[in-house]
Amino acid sequence: MNRARAIRTAGAVILTANLLLALAKGGVWFQTGSLAVGSEAINSLSDAIYSLVVLAGLYLTTQPPDFEHPHGHERIEPFVSLFVALGVFAAGGLVLYRAASAILSGDITTTTSYLAVGVLVGSGVVKYALFRYCLRIGEAVNSPAVIAAGLDNRNDILTAGAALVGVLGGRIGLPILDPLAAGVVSFGILYTGWEIVRDNVDYLVGRAPPEDLRATIVRRALSNPDVEGVHDVVAHYVGPEIDVSMHIEVEGDRTLIEAHNIETDVIRSIRDIPEVDDVFIHVDPKELGEWKSDTEADRLAETAIPEDVERREELSE
Repeated sequence: MNRARAIRTAGAVILTANLLLALAKGGVWFQTGSLAVGSEAINSLSDAIYSLVVLAGLYLTTQPPDFEHPHGHERIEPFVSLFVALGVFAAGGLVLYRAASAILSGDITTTTSYLAVGVLVGSGVVKYALFRYCLRIGEAVNSPAVIAAGLDNRNDILTAGAALVGVLGGRIGLPILDPLAAGVVSFGILYTGWEIVRDNVDYLVGRAPPEDLRATIVRRALSNPDVEGVHDVVAHYVGPEIDVSMHIEVEGDRTLIEAHNIETDVIRSIRDIPEVDDVFIHVDPKELGEWKSDTEADRLAETAIPEDVERREELSE
């Protein structure tokens, strides 16, 4: 899957879907005057506006490396995700404010129109499809911005559901269900905004990747039969990608060409991990006394996985 094309396509799909939903809900709101449908129309319109900004941000992240950005532009993605989080917080706050205002004032406008029910059910279906689509694409190409957009679409399923509760409440003579449901959903929306912020701040401050990924990095280095050990292993996020540096320990009687080939093999092996961007290796010959114990690296290397064992056997043949 081409990462740049997939990300740009996802951004365009999200923008188009939100525009169409905003038009459909706006039309029904104009006809019925329903508070629930009106809130959903405003929500979709705000989604369309920030989707346009997200699409522009995603376009920038997929630009190729240049002289001023030799590692590419993927590091912009966490900032795009944080912008999505701002939109999520704004939507959650707006829903909570409108719900509280309606309850306190007692001014609740509802409708019993089947057209309102249809547009809200349709909105939920479209948003679920967008949620699954964004999550699949985001995880496949490691795009935090697309994943964040997917989580926002999941929120919209909840808001559409709350609006539907309001419409159905009007049909059974309980209009108060509209703002009550909206108030409950607003807290779920705000929590999703927190999730997006938490994950993407970790990308920006250089958090270490999960332990299973660090273990894979260490085991791939040790899968070369000429590598006797590793130490000073550092792996951290730079944007959504990972930079790795480590010292590998080899016997000192290797020629310069042999040491170079060992280093190159280790770099290629670790770079084959989809999340990894750059790998920096320092070779330590035994005779210089630079071999040293590294408790964390030893712990990560304890459990070998089948692909590492097979690779070591292939290299030793």
